[in-house]
Parts: sequence; structure tokens; C-alpha cells
Amino acid sequence: MTHAIVDKRTDRLRSAAAGLSAAVVGVGFAELVAAIVEPAASPFAVIGGGLIDLAPAWAKDTAIALFGTGDKIALLTGIAVVLVVVAAAAGLLELRRSGIGATILGGLGALAVVAAMIRPGAGPFAWLPGLVAGVVAVIAVRLLIRRLRPIAGLAPDGVDRRRFLIWTAGTAAVGVVSLIVGNIARGATRSIDVVRSALQLPKATRTAPAVPAEAELDIPGLAPVVTSNIDFYRIDTALIVPRIDPADWSLRIHGMVDREVVISWDELLALPMDEADVTLACVSNEVGGSLIGNARWLGHPIRDLLARAGVSADADMVLSTSSDGFTASTPLEALTDDRDALLAIGMNGEPLPMEHGFPVRMVVPGLYGYVSATKWVTQLEVTRFDKAMGYWTPRGWSDHGPIKLQSRIDVPRGGSVDAGESVIAGMAWQQHVGVEGVEVRVDDGDWQRAELADAISADTWVQWSLPWTAESGRHTIECRAISVEGETQTDQPAAPAPNGAQGWHRIEVSVG
Repeated sequence: MTHAIVDKRTDRLRSAAAGLSAAVVGVGFAELVAAIVEPAASPFAVIGGGLIDLAPAWAKDTAIALFGTGDKIALLTGIAVVLVVVAAAAGLLELRRSGIGATILGGLGALAVVAAMIRPGAGPFAWLPGLVAGVVAVIAVRLLIRRLRPIAGLAPDGVDRRRFLIWTAGTAAVGVVSLIVGNIARGATRSIDVVRSALQLPKATRTAPAVPAEAELDIPGLAPVVTSNIDFYRIDTALIVPRIDPADWSLRIHGMVDREVVISWDELLALPMDEADVTLACVSNEVGGSLIGNARWLGHPIRDLLARAGVSADADMVLSTSSDGFTASTPLEALTDDRDALLAIGMNGEPLPMEHGFPVRMVVPGLYGYVSATKWVTQLEVTRFDKAMGYWTPRGWSDHGPIKLQSRIDVPRGGSVDAGESVIAGMAWQQHVGVEGVEVRVDDGDWQRAELADAISADTWVQWSLPWTAESGRHTIECRAISVEGETQTDQPAAPAPNGAQGWHRIEVSVG
């Protein structure tokens, strides 16, 4: 009897492996087809994108709080884990009763088809990868389980255990190879990386002043005043980074305008270009968080393009749309006043990186990115807040998103410091307003005025520091910023949703 129990358990493992192998080969073929006909229709991408679209504000905050800029990897890993569990269960059920497991795997393929078809900008073959995934997985699981039945004593003898193992492993191997070939094919279709690397940015018509030497305090552990492109945070909804050939890019300006305007890449490059140092921040940035960065951007003023279109006096919002369907609702005033709101093509002296919006994105000082910093932008619709909403507004976020006055402590870092002469240092910001000062206190003592570095501009963050004689024991350090308008950073805590986190940044330090 013990031997029979062991055989049943082994048969269950074999059937689960069959279901998993069938799913792997289905996904592999689907990714290969997607790479050839429509990369954005990858089953992982469309299902993951759908989950992002359905996620409420609290889920987005939780994901970013737990995984930071690795939230997309975490999501894809989670999808893969669920797929493994469901595929294994499908194999088990298919062994018990023919057709059940196949129906489950076919249903996953159908889900991928639907998810692909309802994605914004879905192409004519968006349905094909999901269909391939479902059909291939169904065929594979039916064939594998049919070969397992004789081994499990559920059908006349026909296939030995070793041959079944070869069939199962071979099926999975075909899926893995297809997945690899698909990734290679995706990169080989037309290398936008080559196009980007060969691109020569035009000279700025209005250059930004040099970054003051006194803007950088050169304190180890303190964030640099200019963030490198590779270190710049990335938060968006794109699981697959759009790869847009500039030759195929265009921007359409429409809606409540006197005349519709469409400009091509070549036309954009021929327009006057401005340089501007602007700090961007994500609304999901927690107090003291790192979802913020500063760069020198190159682009054409958005207000000039809107003036060309002729904006209606009744309009109060511009709905920008990305190539992947993301939308942002930007107050019209922020795009038409004197701030450096740019249709940007360059970042820190080079073309925009792919993950930061190549070839064209929006940069708007003073607003959180979810209402202003649309990457891979292709449309600007002039409209009203009571007529349209951006992507995050119906998901519980506010529709305007002005940057809040904030500061954070970067040094000491790691929670411990040696006793003696030390330094407390950090960053402060309120873009398009500016920071006038920062105050620090230790162990609920008196507030002390920190030394403020030279700000690049009111649109950038600024470094600050305060000498500190660190005495042995545990200490609490807090900071607060003061804006040029005289506002003092509030101590009242608030979560990122719906319009940005607030409160004083506080750290605990052990001095030895």
C-alpha cells in the first residue's frame, strides 16, 4: 500500500510538471510571436499592464514602498509565480479528468487575448500572441497527460516513465528556447538603441547657467545635486519600455484649440530649444524617500506649441497621452506661464534614455510627475478638468498635484556614527517656489539653522548641512524646510495618496 501511495504522489508530480511544461511552451511561443508581430502584445506585458490599471492607489503605494523602482520586476515575478501554480494545478486536474486542465490553460490564453485587445493603442495583431499561448498550451498539456495516463494506470500501457520525462523536459526546453529567441528577435527588429546613440542633439537657443560650484557641498553620502541618468528614479506604468523610432514619432495638439497642430520629429528639432535644470518627484515618494532626481533638460517650450494651436479661453487643462496609453492631466496654467515646461528631447547632455521617454517627454516644474511628466508623449489635448481625467485621477489621486515643501536627511546614513565631530546633511525642495532655509533639531531640542548650499534655481532641490558634535547614545534627528514664500514644512504626517506625502523626516542614530 505504501508503494501505491508513493506512485500516486509521483504521478501527481508528473502531471503538475506536464501542466507547467505546457504553460512554458505556450508562453515561449507567444513571446516569440509577439516579438515578430507586436512586442507590446506580450502576454506578460498585457496582463501585467491590466493589473496595474486595475490597482487602487493603496496597492500602488504599497508596491512602491516595498519594491521601489523594482516594482515592475516584482509584478512580473508575481505573475510568473501565479502562472506556475495555475499551470501545475491544470496538469493535476487534466490527469483526473480530461479537458479540465486544458480549459484552464486555454482560459489563460483567452485572458491574454482580451487584455491585449483592450490595451490603448492595440495593433491589428494584438490578439495573436495570446491566442498562440492558449492553443499551444492546450495541445501540449493534452499530449503530455495522454502519455502519462498509461504510467498512472489510467489507460492501457504505452509509454514508459523515462520517455515521459524526456517528453516533459523537451516541451519545457522548447518553450525556454522560444522565449530566448523571442527576446533576441525583439532587439533585432530595428535597433532604436543604435538610432538613439547616433542622434546629435541640437544646440540650445537659450542655455542654462552653469551649475554653481557652491551648489555641491561634497559631503560623502549626500545625494549629488545633479542626478546621473543611470541613477534617476523611474516610476511609470510601462512593463515593456516603448521603443519608438523618432522617424515615426509625431505630436498631435487638439481639443479646445483654434487649429489642430501636428509636428514631426524633424519639425521639432528645427524649433528653438531651451535648457533648464528641473527636479522631478514622484507623488508616491514617502517622506525621506528617494523617488526624486534633478537633471538638465533640453526641449522646446510647451507654451509656444499651445500658442501656435490657439488655446480656448474656456480651457483649464491639457491631457497628455503617452504612446502606451498613459494619460496625465496638467493644469493649463502650468504649461503657459513663465516656468520651464518643456517638450524635452535631452537629459544631462544626451538624448533621453529609453526608460525616461525617448524620443520625447514632458518636463514641468512644480508638479508631481503623475500629472505632468508624461514619457513617450504623442498627444496634447486641450480640455477641461470637468470634461476629462488623467490615468491616476479616477484611481483616487488628486487631479492637480502641486509639489509640497519637503526635506530629508541623507547623512548620517546607516543608523550609526562615531562619537565626535560629525555632520548632518540632506536635501530640500519645493519646485517652482524655492527653498529659503532648513532647520534641524536633535532629541527634541531647539531648532538650529542649517547651512544652505547655493540653489541652481527655484525649480531644483538644494543641499543643506549642519555641523554636529555626536555624543554617545541614541539620538533622534529631524529636519524641516522653509520656502522662499515663508511657509514652514508641516509636521502633520500624510500618506502619498491622494496628493503627496508630508511631515518631518526623522531618523534614529546610534552614536558609539
